[in-house]
Amino acid sequence: MAELARKRATYQDVLDAPEHMTAQVIDGQLYLHPRPARRHLRAASSLGSFLFGAFDAAGVHGPGGWVIIHEPELHLGPEPDILVPDLGGWREERYPGDDDNNDPYFVVAPDWAAEVLSESTARLDRMRKLPIYARERIPHVWLVDPRDRTVEVFRLGSDGYVLTKTWGDENEPAELEPFGALPIPPSAFWGRLLR
Repeated sequence: MAELARKRATYQDVLDAPEHMTAQVIDGQLYLHPRPARRHLRAASSLGSFLFGAFDAAGVHGPGGWVIIHEPELHLGPEPDILVPDLGGWREERYPGDDDNNDPYFVVAPDWAAEVLSESTARLDRMRKLPIYARERIPHVWLVDPRDRTVEVFRLGSDGYVLTKTWGDENEPAELEPFGALPIPPSAFWGRLLR
């Protein structure tokens, strides 16, 4: 028996998704995930706040030079894959701007993306999204695991991503590319360590 062709998911499927779900389209397939758990939210919020204060916000607490966005919706590729990393960052000179066309998404790939791993998304983040980030030539990707309190730092090479560092020291600041100009305290990843 012939297999029925599956309908390719579109942006309309993302727009029609329930509000309590995060919707992404990867290789034409719609993926729906519930909103993240508290540990995931805390890690993404802590890291985003630190990076915004140090590298965005005109470098109020650091060197500046970046635009940091929480959960940017990325439309990448000709039949766009629609991805929502936990954090995305563009170097100021590459940021597409805050125009008035009201598009809630970006078609310019960021220079850095971070995925905060959870049980329901870790496989998708590693197996499906990382190759798309490589295809789109995103120079740096972090995989942040709040359960294990580890960060994997990937740099784009000629054949895909290369793991350049794994960090997980709860007592020492992290110096992680592309934000190595300012050590990042453990609390920026996990918040205060509340057990």
